[in-house]
Amino acid sequence: WSQVVSEAEKIVGYPTSFMSLRCLLSDELSNIAMQVRKLVGTKHPLLDTARGFVYDSRNNLQMRGLVVLLISKAAGPSTAELSFQHDMVSGIYSSQRSLAEITELIHTAFLVHRGIVNIGELKSCDGPLKDMQFGNKMAVLSGDFLLANACTSLAQLQNTKVVELISSAIGDLVQGIYYENSKSSEENCLTDDIGISRWKEQVFLSHSALLAKSCQAAMELAKHSTEIQDMAFQYGKHMSMSHKLHSDLQPFVKESSTDTMAFSLNSAPAILHQEFLGREAWLKQIREPTHRCACVFQQLQEAIKAGKGVASAIDLCRCHGNRALAALERFPPSEARDALANIVYAVTRFP
Repeated sequence: WSQVVSEAEKIVGYPTSFMSLRCLLSDELSNIAMQVRKLVGTKHPLLDTARGFVYDSRNNLQMRGLVVLLISKAAGPSTAELSFQHDMVSGIYSSQRSLAEITELIHTAFLVHRGIVNIGELKSCDGPLKDMQFGNKMAVLSGDFLLANACTSLAQLQNTKVVELISSAIGDLVQGIYYENSKSSEENCLTDDIGISRWKEQVFLSHSALLAKSCQAAMELAKHSTEIQDMAFQYGKHMSMSHKLHSDLQPFVKESSTDTMAFSLNSAPAILHQEFLGREAWLKQIREPTHRCACVFQQLQEAIKAGKGVASAIDLCRCHGNRALAALERFPPSEARDALANIVYAVTRFP
C-alpha cells in the first residue's frame, strides 16, 4: 500500500501529505497543537489522531486527496475548458488541487470530531476528568475550525454544483456517524439486526460519500460530461467500499499476528457470519460468555474465521474493486489511470 501511494504521489506532482500544510502551519493550528500537548499522559483519543497526522499520513489519512488528484489527471482537460489550460500544473487544474485539499480538510475535521469521549464511561486510568473534558472541547473546536476552513475554500471555487455536491457529502458524513454513535450507545445494540445491505448503506454515508462526490466534483470543475462525472463517482464509491472491507478483514486474515486484533461486531465479516449462521445462533454465540475477557474475544474471532463470513467479505471486497476498475475503463490510458487501478489492486489482495 505504501509503495502504491508513494508512486501515485509522484504522478500528481507532489506528496499529498503536504496538501493541507498551509492550514496546518497557520497560527490558529499551531495554537491548537500547543493546547493538545496538555493531554500528554492521558488516554484521550485526540492524541492518537494528532500522532496519526505525523506518522500515518501515507496509510489512510491522505488517500482521499490523492485519489481526487489522480482522477483529475486521468480525465485530463475537457474540450469545454480549452481556454483555461494555462491554469494546469502536471495535468491538473488549480481548482482541482484546491478541491483535493478541501476533501482532506473535511475528512480530517471528522476524524478529530470522532475523538470525543463519553465522560460517563471514563475510568481512572484514562486520565484526570478535567483533562478529558478539556480534550473533548479541543476536539470539538479544532474539528469545527478545520471544517470552517474547508467551507471557506469551497465557496472560493465559485461553482454552485461543486458546493452542492460537497455540502451533501458533509451531510452524509454527519448522518452516517450519527447513526453509528446512536447504535453503539444503546445497551442492547447487539440485538440490532443489521444485514449486509444495511451495512453498505451506512458505510457509503460514513466512508464513501465524501470521496465519491469529490471525484465527481473534480470532473465538474473541468467541465467534463455527465457520463465521465458518473464514472468518477462510481470509482470513488467502489474503491472506498473496497478499502473499508479490506480494513474490516485485517483482524481475520493477518497471518503473522500473534495477538488478537480488535474487531467490531458491526464489521462486514461479523455481519456476513451472522447472516450465514442465523440470527438466534449468532445471539447465543455472543451472549454465552459472562465476561468480555481476551480469551472469549479470541474464541468469537476464531468462530467467525471458521464460518463463511470472511470468505464472503473477501468476495465482496473484490466485487467492489472490479466495479471500480470497470469505471476506470471510461478514462483514456495513462499513468494516472494505472495508479488508480494499482490502488484498487492493493486493497483487494489478500494472503
